[in-house]
Amino acid sequence: MVAAPLPASAGGGAATGGIAPRDGTDARSVGAVACRDIVPGRLKRRAEFLRIAAKGRKAPMPGLVLQALRRDDTAPARLGFTVTKKVGNAVVRNRTRRRLKEAARLLLQDHPVTGVDLVLIGRDGTRKRDFRLLQDDIRRALGKAGVT
Repeated sequence: MVAAPLPASAGGGAATGGIAPRDGTDARSVGAVACRDIVPGRLKRRAEFLRIAAKGRKAPMPGLVLQALRRDDTAPARLGFTVTKKVGNAVVRNRTRRRLKEAARLLLQDHPVTGVDLVLIGRDGTRKRDFRLLQDDIRRALGKAGVT
């Protein structure tokens, strides 16, 4: 699909950056529903992380630490990711966090979890660990925390 600049009056306003698909569809709605159904929610506020750390169950594994806290609903799991400064500089921490996010995404795509908040804490071994072993760590941690 080729995109062409359109004036704001023709639907190419600021929300789409002035570019709209030529097939007449609205660029903001293309694929938005399909992606949202699969993706679990995110934990972003510090208070949410602290609540899970204080009240949740912890499951330490060689590649990560999982903290889980049940909720009183059936909504998809909400995930939070954190990596401490002990692991390394910002580049190393972000790489570690991206590995955790991808491993969790792939695992939860095949085995969805509902009604729980999860925090995955990256360790120094997270970035060195084989990816399949990292996924297995998450799977075993979910079982140990009583989530699955």
